[in-house]
Amino acid sequence: MGADMSMPKGSNVPVPTTGLRVELGWRAGPGVPDADASALLLAAGKVRSDGDFVFYNQATHSSGAVRHEGKRDAGGQVNDTLLVDLARVEPSIDTVVLAASSDGGTFGQVPGLYIRVVDAQQGTEVARFDSEGASVETAFVLGEFYRRQGAWKFRAVGQGYSSGLEGLATDFGITVDEPQQAAPPAPVAPPPAPVAPPVTAAPPVTPPPAPPAQPAAPVRLTKVTLTKEAPSVSLTKQGGTSGVMRVNLNWQVRKQFSGWQAKLGRAVAMHADLDLDLCALYELSDGSKGVVQALGNAFGALHQPPFIHLDGDDRTGASASGENLSINLDHTQYFRRILIFVTIYEGARSFADLDATVTLQPLHGAPVDFSLGECTVPSTVCALALITNTGSDLVVQREARFLVPDRGVSPQRTVDYTYGWGMNWTPGRK
Repeated sequence: MGADMSMPKGSNVPVPTTGLRVELGWRAGPGVPDADASALLLAAGKVRSDGDFVFYNQATHSSGAVRHEGKRDAGGQVNDTLLVDLARVEPSIDTVVLAASSDGGTFGQVPGLYIRVVDAQQGTEVARFDSEGASVETAFVLGEFYRRQGAWKFRAVGQGYSSGLEGLATDFGITVDEPQQAAPPAPVAPPPAPVAPPVTAAPPVTPPPAPPAQPAAPVRLTKVTLTKEAPSVSLTKQGGTSGVMRVNLNWQVRKQFSGWQAKLGRAVAMHADLDLDLCALYELSDGSKGVVQALGNAFGALHQPPFIHLDGDDRTGASASGENLSINLDHTQYFRRILIFVTIYEGARSFADLDATVTLQPLHGAPVDFSLGECTVPSTVCALALITNTGSDLVVQREARFLVPDRGVSPQRTVDYTYGWGMNWTPGRK
């Protein structure tokens, strides 16, 4: 089913009970807001608990049936992907709603919005719905999988909400955490109240039943974006200090050349085979130090020291998924500091003309993202983020520092010198 065979709104089509990739897609551009894919697993029209909501802050359903994979940007065509395994959907769930929410604008400003379902193994498209005519909506139910007599179908829905992800989520029974709820507890807490007669003891007994009804805290919809003005965030305060945190570097090439290149009179050609390498310097609590990188096949390990793993190196340059690194936060007591950095392995002489975004996605808590900003020096290595364990807190600090190695000094050694890591380096190769 190609783009010219988009399903009409309200129509349905059978889908295989297999691994399916659900892509929410649109065209990026100036003034186009970001968008995010989410899924709600419903029993008789409502979620059973907040755990049935899969989105950027809660990336995997407990059943393993739905997983939020994240964004890819291939030359301005962006998609946010969910993986859905219908065979693993629990019997009590009859519908999986597939939704989109906009961040920083309305869907009227998002061109070419569509949802498509692809057989993950075969790579073939099994359903597609192109959403048209959006205006003030900030959230959309684009489609849904629903169960009929033991088989699954996909329906093109196209229902919009002007109340954003929060409105959509609460509509299906999700309890959303509102920041202003943090204020009331203080006035309720003064000591004089408990001193009152038994009558006062009764009201405090009434509130407790509500929390047990919700096993988890209310769903937090916020994202954290680090900037020069606000460069750090505590993962501990965000509740993001367990499970595996995924670090993703995604980039695209800007078309124009920057000023310093023009002055030097050498426009640096960015090739399609641009190869960026995501790396990490680490120092563990016992004082041991090392590097995780594709060079020398030092891919690390997730379940033993250093508890950091580079997810391969596909060498496809500005590939759809970028570069990914995983950090096992179940072992934070072993970490002293981790510096995440990126080097240009081949395909360009500097980071100029590159738009790059770093996203740290903890298993729990809000995703942390930031952009690198513009590179104005002939840099081949960039320090991205410094993660520091203070003993009581795990802090992520945005670095976004473009470094220029001295002649004959490797990018890795340059980062080491800049941050005083103190390692011995020998030449390596991929």
